Amino acid sequence: MAQIEVIQGDITAVDVDVIVNAANSGLAGGGGVDGAIHRAAGPCLYAECARIAAEKKKAGGEPCPTGDVVMTGAFNIRCKGIIHAVGPIWYGSDKDGLLASCYRKSLLLAQRAGFISIAFPNISTGVYGYPKNKAAAAAVKTVKETLPECPGIGRIVFVCFDRENYDLYKKLLP
Repeated sequence: MAQIEVIQGDITAVDVDVIVNAANSGLAGGGGVDGAIHRAAGPCLYAECARIAAEKKKAGGEPCPTGDVVMTGAFNIRCKGIIHAVGPIWYGSDKDGLLASCYRKSLLLAQRAGFISIAFPNISTGVYGYPKNKAAAAAVKTVKETLPECPGIGRIVFVCFDRENYDLYKKLLP
């Protein structure tokens, strides 16, 4: 069974194979975790995300719909890859299914890519306004439910930028 950890810190500095980015659907970079990852990875990440977005738009689709994921290189970040997960924007209604999809699809993609360790941010809890307690519960539940399908994943790290998220995850994962 995979080891699940909770830390407070900077996701770009965690020693794992792959990190998950709380991305926007255009893969255009932004604020919060997304901005920090793009700044740390450097301009090559922006270029790769723009290429992926252009290819998907040309094919008639959205670069990365809510609840979906895409993977890029890590460039100047010391991990092996970045999985960009687009979480839902909170409008006062339950979007746990879309949020769960981000965690599930990220784990499955990491498993397929042969990664053994993965770090997650607190997806959708920043500018997207998802209630932190609901998001933490959905994240932990989904990861635990998905782990049996990912026997190659040996370590999962929930990286909390703020103390409030850290405390919520510590209660759920003593």
